[in-house]
Amino acid sequence: MPITKSAKKDLRKTKRRTLVNKAIRSKAKTMITKAENQLAAKDEAAGKSVIAAISALDKAAEKGMIHPNNAARRKSRLMKKANKAAPEKKPS
Repeated sequence: MPITKSAKKDLRKTKRRTLVNKAIRSKAKTMITKAENQLAAKDEAAGKSVIAAISALDKAAEKGMIHPNNAARRKSRLMKKANKAAPEKKPS
């Protein structure tokens, strides 16, 4: 347990930041899962879900909740699934 006044304040700050960080990371994970489920179900709203998930990942990386490379890897995997689920277009 912290003894000094500043250490006690640091502990309070850490608890507050942990809650905020957890919420941001959780939202990003939830958005990814939602987008993947919609892609698997071939839902029409899947495109919007993918965009929302990418946005959530970018925000999490920008705020330092996840490493930028981690966000890039997750976005890449999500886009791979989105492109695979998209209907094939015939060249004109």
